[in-house]
Amino acid sequence: MRPIIILLALTIASWSAFCQSSFHDLQFDKLASQWDEAVPMGNGMVGALIWQKENNLRFSLDRADLWDMRPMKGLHRKEFSYKWIQKKVQEKDYKPVQKYFDEPYDKEPAPSKIPGGALEFETKNWGDVQSVHLYLQNALCEVKWANDILLKTFVHATKPVGWFRFENVSTNFTPQLIAPKYQGEVKVSGDPVGGDDLSRLGYKQGSIVKKDYSITYNQEGWGGFTYQINVRWKKTGSVIEGAWSISSHYPKQKATLPASTTTLQTLHKGYSIDFSSHTNWWNNFWSKSSITVPDTSIEKQWYLEQYKFGASARRGAPPISLQAVWTADNGRLPPWKGDYHHDLNTQLSYWPAYSGNHLNEALSYLDHLDENKANYKRYTKLFFGTDGLAVPGVTTLDGTEMGGWIQYSLSPTVSSWLAQHYYLQWRYSMDRNFLQKRAYPWVKDVAVFLEKITTVDNNGHRKLPISSSPEINNNSLEAWFDKNTNYDLSLMKFTFQAAAELASELGLNNEAKHWKEIYEQFEDFALTKNNELMFAPSLPYNQSHRHFSHAMAIHPLGLIKWEDGKNEQNIITNTIHLLDSIGPANWCGYSYSWLANMKARAKDGEGAAKDLQVFIKAFCSINSFHLNGDQTKSGYSNFTYRPFTLEGNFAFASGLQEMLLQSYAGFIEIMPAIPAEWNNVNFENLRAEGAFLVSVKKASGVINEVKVVAEKGGSTKLKIPFTTWTVTTNKGIEIKKAGDFLELTCKPNGVIILKGG
Repeated sequence: MRPIIILLALTIASWSAFCQSSFHDLQFDKLASQWDEAVPMGNGMVGALIWQKENNLRFSLDRADLWDMRPMKGLHRKEFSYKWIQKKVQEKDYKPVQKYFDEPYDKEPAPSKIPGGALEFETKNWGDVQSVHLYLQNALCEVKWANDILLKTFVHATKPVGWFRFENVSTNFTPQLIAPKYQGEVKVSGDPVGGDDLSRLGYKQGSIVKKDYSITYNQEGWGGFTYQINVRWKKTGSVIEGAWSISSHYPKQKATLPASTTTLQTLHKGYSIDFSSHTNWWNNFWSKSSITVPDTSIEKQWYLEQYKFGASARRGAPPISLQAVWTADNGRLPPWKGDYHHDLNTQLSYWPAYSGNHLNEALSYLDHLDENKANYKRYTKLFFGTDGLAVPGVTTLDGTEMGGWIQYSLSPTVSSWLAQHYYLQWRYSMDRNFLQKRAYPWVKDVAVFLEKITTVDNNGHRKLPISSSPEINNNSLEAWFDKNTNYDLSLMKFTFQAAAELASELGLNNEAKHWKEIYEQFEDFALTKNNELMFAPSLPYNQSHRHFSHAMAIHPLGLIKWEDGKNEQNIITNTIHLLDSIGPANWCGYSYSWLANMKARAKDGEGAAKDLQVFIKAFCSINSFHLNGDQTKSGYSNFTYRPFTLEGNFAFASGLQEMLLQSYAGFIEIMPAIPAEWNNVNFENLRAEGAFLVSVKKASGVINEVKVVAEKGGSTKLKIPFTTWTVTTNKGIEIKKAGDFLELTCKPNGVIILKGG
């Protein structure tokens, strides 16, 4: 038996090739001259942007929990009530609602994410930059100048610290620590996209203290919040090494280690030791999954998205906000206050985590939601006047409501969309402890809330008192509908369907029965006579719009599945065709990413790939940041502005993964939506629902090998991707052919490799 065991080990190991290559790296012949084209580095808690400002090398420094947390002025008045809004809608007296709840977000500077500061090094005598290289494999940036000075810099993968190392230095030089300008002329733009002056926050300018080989900046914000930036360095021969850190402290919260202490400990430990542990983390991250496709631009963008995800998602740190750890460095507040937009932005940012096999990073999102659950329940009781769980659509760091267009910022179904992420974490991990302690409690609380605020009409259909669809008819009276929009309807249907499924899984049969009964009270989706999904029963999709809220049932919720037959396929095809026909005038970058996901669900590989290509071409900065507007001004959108947000980036990665592997319909389907000309495609360790890891090799147009690892055991079905096949490796998996499927019954860590031909 010994030779067989060795052969099995070698066969399994042959799938472990590391697929990250230097081709995917960011490489330039000069430093960017503006912050949103800079080289991004981060670890979920702290981040840096590396660029050139005038004659100086600039590190824009950020920390995810730097927030002005003052309550939104004017928001919490006696009228702060869902029932009061219903009354004003019925009376058609909507201006007071806009004044009280919409306008403060635009007019007030805070609450808001705030920037950290910057480091600058004078480089005017160094000559031109010769090369800039961000190595994705180890998250190291190198910059080389004409005088042979070489910069190596990284943000440590797990510590709130960044390193810089200048080699071939002939003369000493010192960094400058640049503080944000909190004092100066106050200009009010009233534009949450462009951002107001930082001086509107009213802070007293912080202090900068310089000592030998160390600079410390201390800044006090609103309500006793403080943060500190420290940089510390040393010169040894021709090398200058230094470290920077940012610490924060909120009153009544446990203090973090001061930045000055962190840098002292870091510099004592040394560059090499820190770089080794940093590299180990990134090697492990990249080992989780890999993809190779013939479209090199799409492949490279996918790796850049994985890199940014690894740099911005980390347990123990806040989740990904609009700009994560790369707050705008332009002397202003960040676009849309850099907040947590739960009407789309946070949700899309975590789409690729599940099939991309980064479940641990995805938990940072759910950790944040659970941590703030008591605050959400306070809001639920205050605004909706009921028990259960609702989450504001726009929140601060601690989950407090911020206002804005209330059709989404105070929507009753926000927590339903968030519930899907708990559901997906369970389905992809099969972690029963997570199911029992976190997933079902969240979904149940949301279901309790929705049951309480909905009523059953004379036709036996359950409905909201007033319903909306994000950004449809903007923030006007006409944005409210007296019947459920498809957006609200799909989220409510998903909630009760998931509640019934999870309760049944836990053996809570009476609860499962109750949730199923509630689910069955909801009406069918509103369709046109051409079987196209509508915004609402009274409003067809008749305008270009960036938020595909009406099509939530197709993707991401999967309530209307291609796999369910011709009627569903007709709805999906016609809804997508209508989107394309009306066109992208009011789309932004994430619209193309989202549409690629939908087209993948429709098995349209060519269409999905085309939308991903447009995203890369027209909506990304040179550093891969999603800039929202069409930067080519080629008609891909009427938006040509460039506020940076991340959700379009991560939805892009999800789109490619949907093209390569789908499992939402109850079985595993390999390469369900790739272009016909994609003859050579490989992927390793993409994750399917049921906690199955799938690896596939396709060469010369033929899928010739499939590997499935059953992480938790259990059963699944694999849609057969071969004409003929043989089993070359089988460890702990029973196989049964059933029509077009293989039924796999697996022991934990079971492995099967199928070879086609």
